[in-house]
Amino acid sequence: MAHKQRVDDQRAYLLHTYPYSETSLILDVFSRDHGRVPMLARGARRPRAALRGVLIGFQPLELGWFGAGEVKTLAKAEWLGGVPLLNGRCLLLGYYLNELLMKLLPREDAHPALFDAYEAALLALSHGAADAPELRRFEKSLLREIGYGLSLNQDAAGQAIKPDDRYLYLVERGAVMARGDEGVPTLAGKTLLDMAADDYTDIRTQAESKTLMRQLIAHHLAGQSLQSRRVFIELQEL
Repeated sequence: MAHKQRVDDQRAYLLHTYPYSETSLILDVFSRDHGRVPMLARGARRPRAALRGVLIGFQPLELGWFGAGEVKTLAKAEWLGGVPLLNGRCLLLGYYLNELLMKLLPREDAHPALFDAYEAALLALSHGAADAPELRRFEKSLLREIGYGLSLNQDAAGQAIKPDDRYLYLVERGAVMARGDEGVPTLAGKTLLDMAADDYTDIRTQAESKTLMRQLIAHHLAGQSLQSRRVFIELQEL
């Protein structure tokens, strides 16, 4: 019967929680084989609830749930451990990754490759890896998985990117050679080639790739703002 549909032993991460009634939570979960899944955690807010110490953000979990409706019911949760807790700057970056997933991924749409990219980014950040490579890799994976992969080795006409030339990157077309009078930021061909190779050692590549990804993500957010980015900017100003 439909109400007995059940998933067990699913590796997942908790993206966000919402209070529900006096004792329960609604969870937004990112699972490897089922994508984003909303679910009800009954009694999770009770002071002595076993789930209180298990439902931890940025930590690998093994979950089981059931239900045929839009919101599933959590049946089992186990903390798998093995990942240091995020803190400070890296904690804010983790919230940024979560917010992108919640705003850009439809529910119950599996993306195993993106799940692996998310997990790799969290693990790297938890061990103090540099921000730029991890964020750009994840952002590239996210755009690719939702159908907007970047063309970084060739321009919109199919010609090889030249490292010493300057380009515009148009959302619907790709890289276009810059004439020099566009009045908008351009980026070096080397930046595109570095991004294709996941090489962010060049300071200019770091800056230009960040600007490019911010523009592309803003386009796909279609006017939705990122709370995590606003908080990050405010903390920098302080």
